[in-house]
Amino acid sequence: MTITPWDASEYLESEEDIIAYLNAALEAEDPALLQVALGDIAKARGMTSIAREAGVGRESLYKSLSADGNPSWQTLSKVISALGLRLEARAAS
Repeated sequence: MTITPWDASEYLESEEDIIAYLNAALEAEDPALLQVALGDIAKARGMTSIAREAGVGRESLYKSLSADGNPSWQTLSKVISALGLRLEARAAS
C-alpha cells in the first residue's frame, strides 16, 4: 500500500469549489487556516501566474502562504485580488 500526502489543491477544480473552500476557511476564524487555504487555491490556479499577477516572487509566495509563513495583509490582499476574488463583510448571525 502506498500512501501519499493529501493535497487540497488537487480537488479545487471549479470556481464553486474554490469559493466553498475559502468560505469554510473564513468560517473557522483561524488566520493560519485562511493563509494555507489561499496557498492551496493559488497552487490549484498556478502559483507562478498568481505570483506574477500579485507582483510578488513565486518562491516568496510559496513561503508566505505555507503553514510556517507570516504574510502581511498587503500580500494576502494582492493574492486574493490576483485570484479574482474579494472578501466581503456581513453581519454575524
